[in-house]
Amino acid sequence: MQSLITVFENLFDSLWANETLLLMLGLGSLVFFVASLFLIPFLVVRIPVDYFAESKRQTSPWAEQHIVIRWAVLIVKNIFGLVFVLLGLAMLVLPGQGLLTLLIGVLLLNFPGKYTFERWLIQRPSVHRAVAWLRRRAGQPPLQFD
Repeated sequence: MQSLITVFENLFDSLWANETLLLMLGLGSLVFFVASLFLIPFLVVRIPVDYFAESKRQTSPWAEQHIVIRWAVLIVKNIFGLVFVLLGLAMLVLPGQGLLTLLIGVLLLNFPGKYTFERWLIQRPSVHRAVAWLRRRAGQPPLQFD
């Protein structure tokens, strides 16, 4: 246990000694915070009203496209989803809208059981209140659930 404490003390000492790294981390946090203030509400109000209304997942709009287009969209969408999930996790302890960022990231990712997880996540009281408030403020109807 003592060696673990020593490792963390050394890590923090080296972090505080590197002013450039601290400045970059601070600026990065500020940029992500400001970006989340604009991007997350923009994306939340564009979720279709009936996205969560059915018990089965709807087909994607690009499912009928050429395979190259389908794969390119899938890869780019999943990269953005992963970035949003990582930023959302960071924003749980840093300034920002962590839960909403996580929600957007999960909406962009593809994985088995995703739709069930999305429905569970959006129905959490804190997430649902925030999404409903953003949609109401943008003049969008609330999300429908079955």
